[in-house]
Amino acid sequence: MLRLLLYLTTAVHFSTCGAMDLCQGDNQCVLCTVTGPTVIDIHGHLNSVQDRCAYDLMETKSIPDLKVHATFKERRRTDVSFLDSVILQLDGPGVNINLEQGGRVLVDNVKMTLNATAQLVHGVELSKDQDGVTAKMSHLKYLMTVFFDGSTAQIHIKGPRGQVPPVEGLCGNSNRSFSEEKASDYSPTDCEVQHEDPSNSTIRCQIMTGRCNLLKEAPFTACHSHVDPQPYTTACSNTLCKYPAVDGLDCQFLEAYVRACSLYSSNTPTGWRTKAICSESLCQDRFCSAHEFCGQDIHTSETRCHCRAVFASTYRSQNTLGEAVCNETSRSINLVGCLLGDKGIQYSDLHLYDKTCRAEIDNVTHMVTIGFDSKTNPCGTMVRLDENGNIVNKNGIIVETTKQELMDFTCPFVIPEIKIDFSVGIKVNSANSSTVIQYVTSGVWNYTLTMKAYTDAGRTQLVDSNTELHLDQKVWFALETDGLDSEIISLVTQSCYATSEPSPDASLRYDLIIDGCANAADKTVQVERNGDGTSSYFSFNMFEFYGQNGQVYLHCKLNLCVKEGNTCAPSCNPTSRTRRSTRYKYADEKPAILIMAWNT
Repeated sequence: MLRLLLYLTTAVHFSTCGAMDLCQGDNQCVLCTVTGPTVIDIHGHLNSVQDRCAYDLMETKSIPDLKVHATFKERRRTDVSFLDSVILQLDGPGVNINLEQGGRVLVDNVKMTLNATAQLVHGVELSKDQDGVTAKMSHLKYLMTVFFDGSTAQIHIKGPRGQVPPVEGLCGNSNRSFSEEKASDYSPTDCEVQHEDPSNSTIRCQIMTGRCNLLKEAPFTACHSHVDPQPYTTACSNTLCKYPAVDGLDCQFLEAYVRACSLYSSNTPTGWRTKAICSESLCQDRFCSAHEFCGQDIHTSETRCHCRAVFASTYRSQNTLGEAVCNETSRSINLVGCLLGDKGIQYSDLHLYDKTCRAEIDNVTHMVTIGFDSKTNPCGTMVRLDENGNIVNKNGIIVETTKQELMDFTCPFVIPEIKIDFSVGIKVNSANSSTVIQYVTSGVWNYTLTMKAYTDAGRTQLVDSNTELHLDQKVWFALETDGLDSEIISLVTQSCYATSEPSPDASLRYDLIIDGCANAADKTVQVERNGDGTSSYFSFNMFEFYGQNGQVYLHCKLNLCVKEGNTCAPSCNPTSRTRRSTRYKYADEKPAILIMAWNT
């Protein structure tokens, strides 16, 4: 692949400034800026990196035994790469110093603790402040400074006028192709694979070009005699015309220009952040994993670790947040933390059907795991039949704050055919009764509430203690009242859920009806009538909880609704099966609760 070049009328920068680290009258300075996908070399030429490989940035005899490399990775789009890290390869001691995201510095993979006081490491002065990390190396009359803030790298060489040796790499030699400058030792094997994302309709190229041209106006004009703004405005508009202006990207190029100016003049622009509405970077000391980058959260406007687009594409194409791991010794669900962040979900809100089995996060990879053992700690795992008739273990991830099932998963489980014996009458009647009956007095209302189970849709074959049911067999339930005026009152089934013990507050809970609507995660649940009369009907396929005492308790909470001026029937979205907001006046003071149980 040939290097993309845009030649601009810019020469190597010279200046006569008085600050210690600035260019002075007898000195010559060269500067290379790398920001986003763009390398602005020492001649003012623009080079655009198109892939996710590592490249040689600079090698010069001014500082022998040193090579400077840069790695590039994608962020929100697969087809736009950004500077990700800077590598200082010291051939003398055979050491690599990695300047990484968040201000992290590794010396041969050992993390350094840095502050504003410079530390000498293998002849390199390393320091860190709120702006970024600085590395300084000197040899004879030459001084090289490498600065990296997580978004922009600037390499600055100062030496005697007319004696600065040629610079090789993307920062210097414009006659070599990209393939010749590729740093293969630091590049992933598939880094050259090209991707293409759909166009983003939110990108406004003309508006972004106007914003980039702020560099041609005051207060940036104070720098024009020291640093030509044209390469920076071109780099800015080229990037923002194909990538959304998020994560401070529309300020990044302005900041890179101001810092370039500060290397040549102490008279840098003032008030530019106010004019451009640019805040300081908030990603310093936020350490993301290799498959993440730091950016702004649309839910909170704060920064967090986002998924890189190529990494996330596999999960997004399958519309999943992770994957189940099933083996003989242990089972778990592994979720991608940055994908949860995209949905505004905190990992600490997640648990399995048994709410004591909660999610944990790896503080390095930010992967979220909920583990369970099918023998000693099944965490509410159910035994069900899949669509092919195979017996499986099924569990799901519940968001505690909303009680919604985020996703479910199954693991294969080979056991003999299970038959379920159905027993009813756990509230008022004896265990051999075929009906649960409750007499309710609430305010002015006195009525009888019954729950019955049937093996047919027409509700003619009543389930009793002698009925033999099979795993995954559909059973129809009828909740009916006696003593209510159907012209005035409707019965609303607010929720139905299953537990492995009689208490409705048991930690193991599997929801069947939520806010009057069928649980979208269980396609076997059907609510046939709810809120439009004094009876309610629903059905679902039978199941059991694996590793429990063989009992499954069905709890249903019901309310009475005054019809006059109210819409009592819950309004459920037919696709997501979740309830849309419906307000109605309860006629009773508290919900009635019915419990029915079956055992294996």
